Amino acid sequence: MKIFFRLTTLVKPYFWWMALAALIGFATTGSGIGLLMTAGYIIAKAALQPPAATLELSILGVRVFGLARGVLRYAERLISHNITFKILAKLRLWFYDAIEPLAPARLMHFKSGDLLQRIVDDIQSLENIYTRVLGPPLTAMLVAALMWFLLGSFSLQAAMLILLFHLLAGIGVPLLTKWLSRGLSVGIMNHKTSQQILALDLFQGIGELQLYGKLPGHLAEMRSMEKSKLMLQRNNALIEGMHDSLTGMLMNGAVIAILWSLIPAVSIGGLNGMSLAVITLAVIASFEPFLPLPATVKHLEADKHAGERLFEILDAKPETTAPVTPLPFPSKEHTIKIEKLSFTYPGSSMKALDRLSFTIFPGEHIAIVGPSGAGKSTITSLFMRFWNSNEGSITIGGHNISLFDPEELRRNIALVSQRTYLFAETIRENLLLAGPEATDDDLKKALTAAGLDHFTSKLDEWCGQHGMKLSGGERQRIAIARILLQSAPIMILDEATANLDGVTEREVTETLNTISAGKTLMTITHRLKAMEQYDRILVLEKGKIVEQGVHGELMAVDGLYRRMWELQHVVTT
Repeated sequence: MKIFFRLTTLVKPYFWWMALAALIGFATTGSGIGLLMTAGYIIAKAALQPPAATLELSILGVRVFGLARGVLRYAERLISHNITFKILAKLRLWFYDAIEPLAPARLMHFKSGDLLQRIVDDIQSLENIYTRVLGPPLTAMLVAALMWFLLGSFSLQAAMLILLFHLLAGIGVPLLTKWLSRGLSVGIMNHKTSQQILALDLFQGIGELQLYGKLPGHLAEMRSMEKSKLMLQRNNALIEGMHDSLTGMLMNGAVIAILWSLIPAVSIGGLNGMSLAVITLAVIASFEPFLPLPATVKHLEADKHAGERLFEILDAKPETTAPVTPLPFPSKEHTIKIEKLSFTYPGSSMKALDRLSFTIFPGEHIAIVGPSGAGKSTITSLFMRFWNSNEGSITIGGHNISLFDPEELRRNIALVSQRTYLFAETIRENLLLAGPEATDDDLKKALTAAGLDHFTSKLDEWCGQHGMKLSGGERQRIAIARILLQSAPIMILDEATANLDGVTEREVTETLNTISAGKTLMTITHRLKAMEQYDRILVLEKGKIVEQGVHGELMAVDGLYRRMWELQHVVTT
């Protein structure tokens, strides 16, 4: 129950609105009971052919209760759904605010389909926390108390009987439903998660699945998963039908028991027949709020499971946090100094970086090269504070980067990575990520400078999922336009041209050289092209700097850099 109590604290700000909705729900059921009682009284009384004047008050009661029931039901649904949507909005914002600091380090162990399932369906299932879990039991308890006092005014035995049947309907049937449906709700949610993962794997990797002949097997696995889920849903539907029937049987049993207890009072004149009919109808109407209670137990199980999955992520400690009093990012002095930097990825015994040390002066252009796995991209991750180093430090302007607010640090470092991510939005929206205050003229200038003149009239054109409507070169140029809008003093190019053809690579490189003039530039690459333009080249191997210097100096010695250059030169010619 710990998870459930943690979830209820999230809806605590809406307590009084929930209480109001529960009271209105109680008043709605009470109006229904009153409507049946007054209607039954009119029918029974009219059979005796009394003067019409004696029925006027009852007729008024029917009208009042009938109108009140409709109005109150509308008000109850309006308030409860308003609360539900507010809770849902709060949960989504709460989850995003909590998960954003965890990216990317703490989320690397989760599959994208699983994360999507948690963010969408698990949070969506928590919308039931009031309308299906908290609200119905409160309304049922109030109705049970009302019937206790109502029948108690006629017979204590009848009051005890109605309480017994209400307890069976409110506790017994839900517990039986919980026992019969144990694991069903969780099983359905787990199957949906697996289906989400399989679907994403299909959409994102359909080419590879076709290429290696694995598509039929993948589709068969998806069909098998759907079949298993449908079986669980079928069992769930059968149990739902059963608990509705059980509640109906208890209602009929309550009517018979109440009649059994009150008929002797009618026979001795202590209770008239019209009152007995009215009480019977009231008993029937009182079971309405008990119908949703068995479903409450199942929703509670689903909500607890969803809460566990969400808290599993949210209870993780962020890899990087902002200091309590962050330092402002240096406005002029941007000397970068890396001293004895070491880092090992979680779960790995091999150091990605091993006591790395070097300095980059303001306006200097350096290249960090080396074979795959040498630790080049790890430098970027540490520099952007996606991870914290195990040992050593990174300073900018003499201040450790851990003293800056991570968001401010990233605003002052323009990063172009190997894979530019574009959202399924327009070109305009994707550019505004880098400069939210940019005008259309600013966007057009950035596109022109990035070599995308023909896009200046297509700002509202949709980029497609992951930007797939654009070529690889166009996506990289969009990234260049972003860094122009960002106007950061430091630029990092992490394999920025690795996936481009030769012609496009040369054009993108020339554009990057133009816009990086006067800025501090760190290029991370394993492709040794146009190395003569760099002020200094650092050669990494197994997390250590094994060589450094300018292109001519490195080519003059028989080292790793020269072997890499000769190998690539032979291949490219």
